[in-house]
Amino acid sequence: MSEQRRLIIRGGRRIEGEIAVQGAKNSALPLLAAAVLCKGQTELYNCPRLSDCDAACRILTALGCSCRREGNVVCTDASALSTSEVSEKLMREMRSSIIFMGALLGRTGQCRLSFPGGCEIGSRPIDFHLDAFRRMGARIREEHGYISCTAAKLRGAKISFPVPSVGATENVMLAAVLAEGSTEIHNAAREPEICDLAGFLIRCGAKIEGAGTGTIHIEGVRRLNGCRYTVMPDRIAAATYLCCGAITRGEVLLTHADMTSLGLVVPVLEQIGCSIYAFGGGSIYLNARRTLKAPQQIRTAPYPGFPTDAQPPLMALCSTLPGTTMFAETIFENRYRHVSELTRLGANIRVEGRVAVVEGVNRLTGAELEAGDLRGGAAMVTAALFAEGITKIGHICYINRGYEDIEGCLKGVGADIRTL
Repeated sequence: MSEQRRLIIRGGRRIEGEIAVQGAKNSALPLLAAAVLCKGQTELYNCPRLSDCDAACRILTALGCSCRREGNVVCTDASALSTSEVSEKLMREMRSSIIFMGALLGRTGQCRLSFPGGCEIGSRPIDFHLDAFRRMGARIREEHGYISCTAAKLRGAKISFPVPSVGATENVMLAAVLAEGSTEIHNAAREPEICDLAGFLIRCGAKIEGAGTGTIHIEGVRRLNGCRYTVMPDRIAAATYLCCGAITRGEVLLTHADMTSLGLVVPVLEQIGCSIYAFGGGSIYLNARRTLKAPQQIRTAPYPGFPTDAQPPLMALCSTLPGTTMFAETIFENRYRHVSELTRLGANIRVEGRVAVVEGVNRLTGAELEAGDLRGGAAMVTAALFAEGITKIGHICYINRGYEDIEGCLKGVGADIRTL
């Protein structure tokens, strides 16, 4: 069991070499849910081999869909969909399981799901999702930990979110593509994964305009057909590996990557003193073999702001840089769970509410750590690469939720890392 296994990292070795970036977890999961809407076979290429993706495939199978993986290709066929209910056990395996609500409601006019599980990084209420479905004509009942939605026929509506929400935007898109009439989503999330979902749905026959902007317009269609589609590169995995290269003052070439999707991550790394270049064909080169310095302030925000998922590994990097960095976390209130573990390595970090102040130190030393969430686990791996001696990281099941073979990727560029 991955809960009982640990990553063993001997730090102090420079990262040098090439890493192929996996497909995006945060894109693959809604794309797998979207397959529920399609008649015929769907083939998703570059689908990462992650425990979260495996959980999504188990949900598809439980719904009556055929689902099989061949390497990094997942083939699904929802023609024989037989139920619109997802068990509590399956829902608890990952937080993103709530995305099946919009797909099932759009396909069958009904769904019954329990509240989802996942990393405990703060409240992620689904009120936005439910309010939007009500505006589209769904009746919603909550009882005994389950949510039941029914709609004789979903109708297009004007939906306006108080703040941008990736999950709510995706759920409404999934419900709207087969709804009757037009749907407008205002204050929509603008993340690259929203564009990837729209690209997939359009390939299947949907009519969507404005993805990637604050307003998305969807015209309902009668039917969607399966297609072949390639999942976008994982921008958070890319950001993590860039931080790994920088913290060891090394050089790394990322392939199968997308520089444009990284947003503010690149300017921040350049401000620190790294040299970063994009090459044709989807490659990103980072050189950190120079004097680096701490950035003054990092404030997380919805895209195109600095991504909250990249904050933990960047904090690990900043803990080794001369100077002081103030982090302001605006998305999740419990996103600093990794701080106590980084301080066990010798990092100097103070937290007050949603603000963390990081004073860079010259030296970290290995210790025994426990990952408490996905990106916090990535921060521990990043810091361990710099720390003197051996660091042991437990509960790597969290890390495996979002990083495909992180051990193999880092070992291939010079890290002393193994799983026991």
